Amino acid sequence: MFCCTTAAAAGEEPLKIAGSQLEPITWTGLSGWPDDDHLAAFAAYEAGCKALHRVRRGDDRRPIDRALRNICRKALDLRPADSNTARTFFEENFQPVRIARVGEVEGLLTGYFEPIVQGSRLPNPEFHIPLYRRPRDLIAAGYRPGAAAFPNKGVRIGRRNAKGDLVPYYDRAAIEAGVLDGQKLEICWLRDMSDLTAIQTEGSGRIILEDGTPLRVNYDSHNGYSRTSAGGNLVKRNRMAREQASMKRIRERTTAYANGPRKAGATSRAYVFFRITGLSDEGEPVGAQGVPLTPGRSIAVDRQHDYGTPFFIEASLPIENARPVLPFHRLMIAQDTGSAIVGPARADLYWGAGDDAARIAGRIRHPGRFVMLLPRELDMIEAGKHMPLPAPRPKLAELEVRNHSGKANTRSAKPEVAPRAAAAYARWRYGLPY
Repeated sequence: MFCCTTAAAAGEEPLKIAGSQLEPITWTGLSGWPDDDHLAAFAAYEAGCKALHRVRRGDDRRPIDRALRNICRKALDLRPADSNTARTFFEENFQPVRIARVGEVEGLLTGYFEPIVQGSRLPNPEFHIPLYRRPRDLIAAGYRPGAAAFPNKGVRIGRRNAKGDLVPYYDRAAIEAGVLDGQKLEICWLRDMSDLTAIQTEGSGRIILEDGTPLRVNYDSHNGYSRTSAGGNLVKRNRMAREQASMKRIRERTTAYANGPRKAGATSRAYVFFRITGLSDEGEPVGAQGVPLTPGRSIAVDRQHDYGTPFFIEASLPIENARPVLPFHRLMIAQDTGSAIVGPARADLYWGAGDDAARIAGRIRHPGRFVMLLPRELDMIEAGKHMPLPAPRPKLAELEVRNHSGKANTRSAKPEVAPRAAAAYARWRYGLPY
């Protein structure tokens, strides 16, 4: 097993995924791999390859990026007629590697979708919640206007004050109080705050305007604050049990209270801005990779992963209904990201648009095992040289457990174990980091 920390190795690193552990396995070690629809996975993968082919980069690309591009060139020349041919393509060009945080076995899966809500081009008593585009004074340290995409995370985001200093941008409370009024930033107006919350949470939306025109919007930028979900706020304030926090219940609860949606978001200072991507009711929203997402095959991952990387997910998920959970063994393609998607084994599964997709996405917050498909041309032995081994496990001293009388322990005697030894044993027993 290889481990990778945030420390940068000298020279060119085959892999650099902070805080992760990698374990090469065989294809036969993947539960459900032969039964997946590899042709459907290939279609999603090929769409990402077309986007990767359009992006020109310099000679300073990482080895994994170069290797993914090489495989994409093969994919664009292939026209698999069936699932077996597609499966052979993946097996010949990739090697399966389990990935997780150091000391852990499973990661976390959630779901997302494209909300469809009603809206208006002009404000009125029914539609009075603005959906904003990116303000002109919103800047990110080191970002040059006109670049491909506004930084999602990892940089300082704010605005310039009268002295020219970079200060934090207006938070949600200030924006909802009208600090952006008069700047003509409104894309459209929505009926209530829960519709805005849904679009900001999912990162995209389809707004049906008063004349029936479908307006498509996608995430463009944010105000620099960490996001706290409406569901998380309701759980924190004891208004909802954690296991009840589906998108449907969240919207019902926030709408039920007077000014509920505003109060639900009050403890979050984050705010998301959007851009218009089209006036069509066809197709899916475009992910961060620049391609339309594929329901059931596209995932959003941490940005430290390369777009276009295939992941095989092993989990049990409530797809059909809340109970029971069913085996979910599926090849997914990394084609999106999000500010809340953090960690080497963390993914948001895209399910499509509308209420049905919302119900599935809202039910998913489950553990899962992640298998990353790495290009075969990458040398895993060389990669291992750059990845320090984890700290050795502490040796547990042999403890003699005695009863209060000093005699050897019996069934009725109460064991006495040193706290440090108990903690060390717990870490060893459950595979926790030291």
